[in-house]
Amino acid sequence: MIINGIRRVFGVLAVVATPTVLFPQFLEPLPGRTTPAATPNKTMTIEIWSDVVCPFCYIGKREFEAALARFEHKAEVTVVWKSFELDPNAPQRSEHDMYGMLSNRYGISRAEAQARVQGVVERAKTVGLDYHMDKAIISSSFDAHRLIQFAKTKGKGAEAEERLFKAYFVDGIHIADHAALTRMGVEIGLEEAEISSVLASTRFTEAVRADEREAQQLGVRGVPFFVIDRRYGVSGAQHSDHFLGALQQAWKERSAVE
Repeated sequence: MIINGIRRVFGVLAVVATPTVLFPQFLEPLPGRTTPAATPNKTMTIEIWSDVVCPFCYIGKREFEAALARFEHKAEVTVVWKSFELDPNAPQRSEHDMYGMLSNRYGISRAEAQARVQGVVERAKTVGLDYHMDKAIISSSFDAHRLIQFAKTKGKGAEAEERLFKAYFVDGIHIADHAALTRMGVEIGLEEAEISSVLASTRFTEAVRADEREAQQLGVRGVPFFVIDRRYGVSGAQHSDHFLGALQQAWKERSAVE
């Protein structure tokens, strides 16, 4: 599943970058749901599985935010970020840069790797993101996910997600480095001593693993993946109009069962 996720990000760019209409119109039934979903609460819950080293996850985040800003019922939507590692075996710091990693993994030339990455960079520009892939430090995202899980307990999950995406794709910060993670945690309002304590321990490991197990159970095969009220899924970095249509359709259908 993890390797498929990596292939999805860098090996099939056209499929992810050009969204298709799903069934029904904007939504697809949640792959792993085998029992009827409970009657939805008043608040629509959207869970987003993503990895902070996934370029389309950051793009998808921007597209989704643009859609949510236009959604009539946005005040009644709760967004929950979920952990997903594209490569749980990634080293603390790779010997390769972005292009070397792709070249080594897929047996392609460095020039071909650069061409593939440039397509992602251009897609990112369409949502106002200025990716600097040449600065990205290839590393494990596990401790970054632990920091996000900790931040969620302080009501700062969204802030942590955004800061870590920017750190990896724009700033070229080593997101597996504990000192760097601590600095970024402080930037978003977390206490330095608490961050250091979390990172020096194994705390929030189970929270990360639980999200990953849940993704498998739900049939998530790649990220980003958006789950609406545990009834429907939207996969990939869809354009904001598609996300808006999904939100509107899901709201209409949930209203019909209340």
